[in-house]
This record gives sequence, structure tokens and C-alpha cells, in this order.
Amino acid sequence: MEIYPAIDLLAGEVVRLRQGVYTDVTVYAKDPVEAAKNFAAQGATNLHIVDLDAARGRGQINLKTIEAIASSVKLFIEVGGGARDKASVANYISSGVDRVIIGSMAVENPEMTDELAREYPSAIAVGVDARDGRVAIHGWRVVTELDAFEFIEALPGRGVSTVIYTDISRDGMLEGPNIASYERLASIPGLQVIASGGVTSAGDVRALSKLGIHGAIIGKALYDGRITLAEAIAAGREGI
Repeated sequence: MEIYPAIDLLAGEVVRLRQGVYTDVTVYAKDPVEAAKNFAAQGATNLHIVDLDAARGRGQINLKTIEAIASSVKLFIEVGGGARDKASVANYISSGVDRVIIGSMAVENPEMTDELAREYPSAIAVGVDARDGRVAIHGWRVVTELDAFEFIEALPGRGVSTVIYTDISRDGMLEGPNIASYERLASIPGLQVIASGGVTSAGDVRALSKLGIHGAIIGKALYDGRITLAEAIAAGREGI
């Protein structure tokens, strides 16, 4: 299973939010490029970046930082946050990232999402953030009536092969992932699932890997020293 250490960008710094609350923020590093280099030095092959400013509607003010990260490390980089139209997706891809995660736009503009999936077949993923089983959008501020699992089940038919699923209640809480949800997601044919939220221990990684989950994003647990990147990578290999 692939491990994706996370860098969440807010005003040019590496931070973590507790359950997506912008007033409950911890700054972990002032230099995102150095943070990415540090992950690469520890054996990372992937990197998950969240542009929190863009997700909040502040525009792609972190684009230069993302470009600097992409040019400084040889990692597979995916970026989410604020990709709500064709231009913003193109900007992220032009910055050197390998995959762009679409969230709100996948709900509000399915036609554009399908068009982007056709135009960038290997570079588009859909991020589904769920609160109480419903899809949340706009930085988790708006909870829709869409059933998260039904929405995800339809994605392969729309040309989307990768989904990043976040159980909001687990994000930043260090309580472990929602294994039951991932077991259900792993059964969807034609879908590559990346787990996000609550992955804290080597045991969590092994459990997800055994389900057939493609990857796991780890953020707060790495920064707080609950697990090392080397331990996470090793656990992902053990679970195969």
C-alpha cells in the first residue's frame, strides 16, 4: 500500500486543522519545501498536499509554493483544495503535480468533472469528505444530502478511477480510520481508494492494506510522532 505523508498549506506554512476548523490550527513548519524534502529523505515516494487557502476560497495563493515543492523533490504529488474550475485544475497541473483532487466541483459541476477526467485521465481524482455518511463540500462547511457511498459508487462509470475518502469525524483526532467504511469502499470495482483521516498507527496501515486499499494519507500522526514514516511504509508492505 502506498503511503502519502501530508502537507497542509495555510498562508505558506505547514499546518494541521482539527476536524477542518480553521480557528483550531497548529503550525508544524514554516518552510513547506524543506518539509517535503524531509519526507523524501525519510523514504517517501508520494506526497499529499492540501491547499487550505484555496479550499477556503482565497484563491491559489500557494501555487508558487506548490511549484517549488514539485521542482525540489522527485515524488508523486497530488494536490487538493480549491480546484473548482478548469483553470484552477490546469494551474495545479502546470505547477508540476501529478494528480489533482476535485471535491466540491465533482458535486456541483459533474459535467465539468467528467470532462476533466477525459482530458486528464490519469491526473484527476475525486475527494469525498463525509460527515455522518453525507458528502460535505466547500472546506467541510456545507453538508449535502448526497449519500457518500452512492456518490462514490458512480465514479468509475464517470471515468474517475481514484477517490480520496475522508471521514471528517476522524480527521486530526488520532482515533484510527473508519475501517467499516473502507471495507465497503474496497469492494467497488474499478476504483482505487486512498484513505484519509485518523490513520495513526502501523496497525491502522496494515488493516487498510489487507482490505485492498490503495493508499493512506498520514498527517497529524507523523507530525506528533505517533508513527514514523519508515514505520508506515513498512506496515503498508506487510499488509500486502
